[in-house]
Amino acid sequence: MSMKFKIVLENQRLSSPRPASRAGLRAAALLCVSSIAASLVSMPAAAREHENFSVATPFEVGDSPAGNYLAALIAGDDRDTGAAATFFGEALRFDPHNQQLLERTFVAAVSNGNMQEAFGLAERLLARDPHNTLAHLAIGVRAVKARRYSAARAQFTRGGVGQEHDLTATLLSAWTYAGNRDYRKALDVLDKLNDPGFAIFREYHKALIADLGNNVPVATRAFKAAYKTDKNTLRLVDAYGRFLCRHGKKDEAIKVYQAFDQILPNHPTVEAALKALNDGKRLEPIVRTPEQGAAEVLYGLGAAGGRQGDDLAALIYLRLSLYLDPNNSLATLTLGDLYERLKQLETAIDIYQSVPDSDPLRLTADIETAEVLAKLGQTDKAARALGDIITDHPDNEDALTALGNLERAQKHYPEAIDAYTKAIAHSKKPEKANWPLYYFRGIAYERNKEWPPAEADFQHALKLNPDQPLVLNYLAFSWVDKGIHLKEALPMLKLAVELRPTDGYIVDSLGWADYKLGHYDDAVKELERAVDLKPADPVINEHLGDAYWRVGRKLEAHFQWNHARDMKPDAEELPKILQKIAHGLDSANKPAAAEAAPAKSGG
Repeated sequence: MSMKFKIVLENQRLSSPRPASRAGLRAAALLCVSSIAASLVSMPAAAREHENFSVATPFEVGDSPAGNYLAALIAGDDRDTGAAATFFGEALRFDPHNQQLLERTFVAAVSNGNMQEAFGLAERLLARDPHNTLAHLAIGVRAVKARRYSAARAQFTRGGVGQEHDLTATLLSAWTYAGNRDYRKALDVLDKLNDPGFAIFREYHKALIADLGNNVPVATRAFKAAYKTDKNTLRLVDAYGRFLCRHGKKDEAIKVYQAFDQILPNHPTVEAALKALNDGKRLEPIVRTPEQGAAEVLYGLGAAGGRQGDDLAALIYLRLSLYLDPNNSLATLTLGDLYERLKQLETAIDIYQSVPDSDPLRLTADIETAEVLAKLGQTDKAARALGDIITDHPDNEDALTALGNLERAQKHYPEAIDAYTKAIAHSKKPEKANWPLYYFRGIAYERNKEWPPAEADFQHALKLNPDQPLVLNYLAFSWVDKGIHLKEALPMLKLAVELRPTDGYIVDSLGWADYKLGHYDDAVKELERAVDLKPADPVINEHLGDAYWRVGRKLEAHFQWNHARDMKPDAEELPKILQKIAHGLDSANKPAAAEAAPAKSGG
């Protein structure tokens, strides 16, 4: 995999809901901005006691070795690392000489963070397969933790070949030389990374090692080179800012942090650093030991692997990193976010809640926890958690946004509008970055049947972020459904489809616009494509049935309507679908000719 070192700066989960203009057309999917950039506010002296949000579901192993093995395979495919480690372990007990099973059990143990168990399995595996790269990596990491640096290096340089292995082995080997205080050799090893794609890794770790060895000139050059290459990586920015501060360049450090704040405003790490600098405090380096340096290597690789979609590799690297440096809360949040993306939500909560209360990132972890609780359907807990956060931090934009998302998902639209309005008022971001808040508030207004402010919010969101496909879709579809601004709406929907051609909801919007305009052949074409993209959506299937009826394909229309009926549509939509199944579409249901003409005013 390509190892480009850039942590996730902001993770926005945005989908394409359908406006509810057709008398509650459908409930919006939960749209949430889940940003790792929560605003830093100092914890109160008497910090609120955290509720225990652990929701892990217990499970039992069976007596059948074959059953446990099959359960382990399913859990492994689902990235349910806890279940996979347990079931593979049980299967291995019954067949301890099965090398393939041994390797699977080892991988499951590492990815679940069962490190002591994993080390024992790695030793057993190496006795059978001396070239197993991952087993050598695990044993080497254990040796680094024990400060047996030469032994660790011997493990890292064995095993596989190829660019990925070379990068990992080279970076970790350099840190083992640093552990032996042979900093010159460590830097020489890093210089062997000649691949341009590895340059940021090389310069970043060269800077960290030179700094640890008090080689200020080399550290300065390497930090400058790394920062020049990539000014958008939080970990690099933080390391460089701390280095500048400790070497009498406070003003430069402030500029580095402020530049990052323009990219991602109010990140807790940056806020904490700027506050410390303004208070005249010293910023300690993020890497103070060779163990932390090796952990930094593994964290960078894990973050990169997660972005590249190599989930298993990301899990393993992050688990090994946290074994070496359990206090790296950014790595903890990255691991929690990975589990969240893998839909292992209970595990994600446990990981988020492991961030220490004293850490600046604890507030972010608590907001993430609340959002995951909402995904699990535990909305009362989620609302209570967000309410506690907002009580302590009433101007926290991310908590307010999360509360707005939660209220909107529960169809509490006035409460959602209030939360989004407060989030906008307290936002410290450049206004352009706030387009999602106006978009979300517009959805809440529209669903609360307050069209003028909804339209104003959608238009403002487009002003801030022109050609944003989600906003184009929502505003244009609403116009079409109301029979207004049709001349403007159709090109907007075509542009939205061009920008997101695989989004079934947006393609459906274009098809429904063609239907409302009486372009039935075009509507069939687009709606068939929408059904291919979202086959389980009742509204899209109903739309296609309507279009089939208009072009005389009445048997197929009934098939689509029956399909829509069986997909559990919204309660208010079901009677309409049943009416169509019973009677079809008579002339009274046909779109009026007036709808095909743009409204002279309105919206």
